[in-house]
Amino acid sequence: MSQIQIIPVAGRIGAEIRGVRLSADLPHEVAELIRDAWRKYKVIFFRGQDHLDNPSQEALATLFGQGVAHPTVPVAADTNLILELDSHRGGRANSWHTDVTFDVAYPKASILRAITVPEAGGDTVWANTATAYDDLSPTLKTLAEKLWAIHSNDYDYASFYQEGDSRQQEGYRDVFRRTVYETRHPVVHVHPETGERNLLLGNFVKRFEGLNTQDSAQLFSVLQSHVVRLENTVRWRWQAGDVAIWDNRATQHYAINDYGDAHRVVRRVTVDGDVPVSVDGELSRSLRVTPRDVPAANAAPTELNVAA
Repeated sequence: MSQIQIIPVAGRIGAEIRGVRLSADLPHEVAELIRDAWRKYKVIFFRGQDHLDNPSQEALATLFGQGVAHPTVPVAADTNLILELDSHRGGRANSWHTDVTFDVAYPKASILRAITVPEAGGDTVWANTATAYDDLSPTLKTLAEKLWAIHSNDYDYASFYQEGDSRQQEGYRDVFRRTVYETRHPVVHVHPETGERNLLLGNFVKRFEGLNTQDSAQLFSVLQSHVVRLENTVRWRWQAGDVAIWDNRATQHYAINDYGDAHRVVRRVTVDGDVPVSVDGELSRSLRVTPRDVPAANAAPTELNVAA
């Protein structure tokens, strides 16, 4: 324990942990230290974890709970839980989001491992949604706490940034939306472990309940702008072998697509989460889960990757 260092990376979010070789069977006190840092700093980083492979990365989920596969996108070949994001097969996205919020009990944690990284570019940025809430004026806090948002995967935001022909892009959309989810979440939810209030927004929000599309878009822009203020963010420059673990209930993130034709491959495991609770104690609610018929002409092969 004396050799372990926790070094904050930015003022409000993010810390690098040094002196830990990640595994599922860490000593209890080390595992507790990691979980405490994860709750405090929202996203934690580990360099030089080249010893990890797919099974050992999947096993890391047990440090935080039960690992869970993506609800619509097929897992990587020969794995049980891993979503592989390969830039040469569609794994790019320029979009602020919290993972899988279109599901009612979206993941509590995400564990991302860098396999191949560009010489320059391809960084990821995280934002602290608790400090974003704290920064709101009292009037905006009162408004946000009463709002409910409809989240859906009815579009694949990653496809807006894909390169390639339209048929390939349609294939990505079909895979991502092979089951359509709509979920009603509070715009402000109470974190089940820290008790902090967090803004629950991101690019899966379709509209606010009770507002028309235009008013929803205007209000979303106001609230989302507080999340992504630079003061609330941390940016990580990847090296192969790095691992980032974030609290998906207290963050948004953005994978920067600025590396052209260079190759970037990362692999993600998520951990099953709880149903969010509003400040008034009301639970999120699933509105629909509807399988879609994917046209054969547009069906994407199972190894296609869609950033999610």
